[in-house]
Amino acid sequence: MAERTLRGARLGGQSFEDERGIEFAARQQVGYRCAQGHEFEITMSMEAEIPAVWECPRCGTEALSTAGIEREEKVEKPARTHWDMLLERRSEKELEDILKERLELLRGGEIGPAHLHRPAPKKRKASV
Repeated sequence: MAERTLRGARLGGQSFEDERGIEFAARQQVGYRCAQGHEFEITMSMEAEIPAVWECPRCGTEALSTAGIEREEKVEKPARTHWDMLLERRSEKELEDILKERLELLRGGEIGPAHLHRPAPKKRKASV
């Protein structure tokens, strides 16, 4: 068993590759400053799209680019309510008609929970 072990290598050890003949990608330093005054630089590729905001490594707040790169404002759609979606399908006149119809059915006892229906008054038999 001892004859099969690799000699001269250890777990988590050094790499046997060297950097000779390797051409690294072009890089640039991008500076950022947070609201608390911390300044730092990040190394990025020349081809990378540079973000306007980066998280500060000291305090974790948003840091803005010192190169004057502006943050892109996203156009947000206004929130659509249930009423807005309903008005896309029906007009207010149609909705009023439907409401009247449903209220008549509810008051007449034809729809809705049974415990809300009023029993019809019983007629007394006339004594002869």
